[in-house]
Amino acid sequence: MPADAGIAPFIGPPRPPRLLDQLRTHLRTRHYSIRTEQVYVDWVRRFIKFHGFQHPKDLGPAAVEAFLSHLAVERNVSASTQNQAKAALLYLYKQVLALSLPWLDDVVQAKVPRRLPVVLTEREVRELLLALHGPMWLIASLLYGTGMRVLECLRLRVKDVEFSRREIVIREGKGNKDRVTVLPEGLVPALRTQLSRTHAVHQKDLAAGFGDVFLPDALATKFPNAGRAWGWQYVFPAANRAPDPRGQPPVERRHHVFPESVQRAVREAAKRTSCAKPVSPHVLRHSFATHLLQAGYDIRTVQELLGHADVSTTMIYTHVLNRGGRGVRSPLDAL
Repeated sequence: MPADAGIAPFIGPPRPPRLLDQLRTHLRTRHYSIRTEQVYVDWVRRFIKFHGFQHPKDLGPAAVEAFLSHLAVERNVSASTQNQAKAALLYLYKQVLALSLPWLDDVVQAKVPRRLPVVLTEREVRELLLALHGPMWLIASLLYGTGMRVLECLRLRVKDVEFSRREIVIREGKGNKDRVTVLPEGLVPALRTQLSRTHAVHQKDLAAGFGDVFLPDALATKFPNAGRAWGWQYVFPAANRAPDPRGQPPVERRHHVFPESVQRAVREAAKRTSCAKPVSPHVLRHSFATHLLQAGYDIRTVQELLGHADVSTTMIYTHVLNRGGRGVRSPLDAL
């Protein structure tokens, strides 16, 4: 008999989770969105790779400054992208690594230039929508008709469409805020048709043993069957089911339509209309706000519909209207 027979092998202490896994867990514990999680993890991964895979706790302010300068000078990223990378690194050092480093507050913040939004005319919006078909037409029409952001539209649940009051309740919008916007009368029949198709897809998922949609916060724990309820389903479900990365192990669910699909459809439709302006789905939100102001609606009303925390953010659309100091008649026209 071997000398070590019957002796259990030595098992050392469990290895601590990897840094990126710690970051993911920390973000999920604090209920950050999945997109914020993906962005922050990606920036931290790039930061570590940029410095030869050294651990961030061994790096100082010069390393952070060098990475941010690399993004601005060599990668030529925008100021908002550079600030996004900085925010990810600050979260890593302050929240995950719990390092009290005074120099973190001294890292230079890139100045974001103030740009006027791209706005389509009513004729350009009409031509763009005519170049779209099916669910993509309905999504783009809702973006223009309600002022929703792309993800707010795609994350729309069945229960938040109020046909009788002609309004849409937007849950957990930007800044984790709820608000109410208008439901265009002309989109009611198409939206009802879309819900009928979505209901058929949901019934097939239930018959196949699926149909459980992602629920925010701890609702899945409080109400185990709510994820399979009709009211919680996405209005615009994806064509196929996919594993949810937030589950351990990942759970196969049907998510909503990907925003990249909407962006591609709108971009290609703009090309077909020969529109010279750079068109994205967010341009429809800008056009919604501008056209409301042109129609004489109060700026506070537009602010509420858009979900802006400060009216100064909404004021940018008054510049697009050529009001204020630029709303004058050129002396050349008097000659």
